[in-house]
Amino acid sequence: IKAASESDAVVGDRANDPVRVNGGELRCKVLGEGGNLGATQLGRIEFALKGGRINTDAIDNSGGVDCSDHEVNIKILLGGVVAEGELTMKQRNQLLADMTDEGAALALRDNYAQTQILSVTRARGVALLDEQADFMRRLAHAGRLNRKLEFLPVDEEIAERKAARIGLTNPELAVLLAYSKIELYDEVLASDVPEDPYIRTALERYFPLPLRERFATQIQAHALRREIISTHVINSMINRVGPTFVHRLKGELGASAADIVRAYMATREVFGLVGLWHEIEALDNRIDNAVQAELIMESGRLVQRGTLWFLRQRRWLADLQATLAHFSPGVATLAERLGEYVAPAYRAELDASIAQRVEQGVPEALARRVAALDELYSALDLVEIAAESGRDEATVARVYFALGGELDLHWLGRQISALPAETRWQNLARGALRSDLSTLARTLAGEAIRLAPAGGELDAVLDAWQSRAAVARERYQHLLAEIRGAQSIDLAMVSVLLRELRGMV
Repeated sequence: IKAASESDAVVGDRANDPVRVNGGELRCKVLGEGGNLGATQLGRIEFALKGGRINTDAIDNSGGVDCSDHEVNIKILLGGVVAEGELTMKQRNQLLADMTDEGAALALRDNYAQTQILSVTRARGVALLDEQADFMRRLAHAGRLNRKLEFLPVDEEIAERKAARIGLTNPELAVLLAYSKIELYDEVLASDVPEDPYIRTALERYFPLPLRERFATQIQAHALRREIISTHVINSMINRVGPTFVHRLKGELGASAADIVRAYMATREVFGLVGLWHEIEALDNRIDNAVQAELIMESGRLVQRGTLWFLRQRRWLADLQATLAHFSPGVATLAERLGEYVAPAYRAELDASIAQRVEQGVPEALARRVAALDELYSALDLVEIAAESGRDEATVARVYFALGGELDLHWLGRQISALPAETRWQNLARGALRSDLSTLARTLAGEAIRLAPAGGELDAVLDAWQSRAAVARERYQHLLAEIRGAQSIDLAMVSVLLRELRGMV
């Protein structure tokens, strides 16, 4: 298969000239390549732009590569065990055979997540084009990417696709995914991330259970342990967040790759996202694919916000085990009781969202959990306020959400999220506003609790705060009402409203 723009001579495979067709001529809906070079990259892209579903030969055949990697690393491990006399070659060979099914499951797990992120990224389409173009430019400037050689669109074509509301195709996204993994692997391997005590636990999870149970000591001494940890962690991360996630955070905060990996891991574990993802994936072929993608994207927004939070509070990256112990219990409690704490208007929104998801076939418990993700992000701040004030987390949550309801902060947050973000700078501005709002909500709640009468009930806490901030609050409410009545809301309006909110601090 080639593209209409390519000649048979350019393909360079004369033996197959008589059976070669153009990607745009295919009448199938899905194409998988069971071997290498069954299609040119331009042929794949042409098919994809016509609506066909296709990845690349590297993606379709990566299961074999994954199996080979596991096999080599397992044989290196067992080679040392045999040399020490703990296994005979016959026992070693039998052990390898016994682990066949689990080895296959490990490889399938990696490849499932890899194709899933391609589908989810493609579903976001043109919204990511500027970010993807910026990533390609940076890789090209660094000498790591030749866009022409990889058949990736140049800036002029990006502009044309943006105007036509067409995003990158899966074959193109597959190339970006590979380059993002290669770049992050180099940075992580050169850092101290593989030595992090918590992240290092990935080394054990890489190997099948019989090896973990019998040869834990030898696993920790594996000759390629740093490379295994780096590969495993990067795959599990990029397969969840997509190819431009790390690039975006580097540009937004100037963070190092090592800190981004730690912040991502903290977010994933504190919010228990692995279990959530498994629940969503269990709905394969039971609900509409678009609905499943939406559920994953909603969890992705929490991943981004949580990772940003930890990158701004970097003291929590030094000891991930302590970080999880500090945050996880409070986050879990808030997740269970969020409906009790939020303002009535927002509770009605949550109930409506849950009902819609249930109608789409999502189990109610999962629908409830996903609906809460947007607000669950605030749990990080609530745990911190509770620790600083000495108050229990339930009291802190009630004050935080009561103030949020009083000031309509959830509505304000939605307006910020709805602001245009079609350029890198618009995206950065929107992110900064969202961060400012989160910081102000935390600061106001912390002050209300700190200045409240000792042992005061919720009404007393709110009365004391309202009395102290009366003038600024009145001005804010006036502007809020004016903006709510506007036909459209822009960045300038939100900036002014945040300034008034800041005046209450």
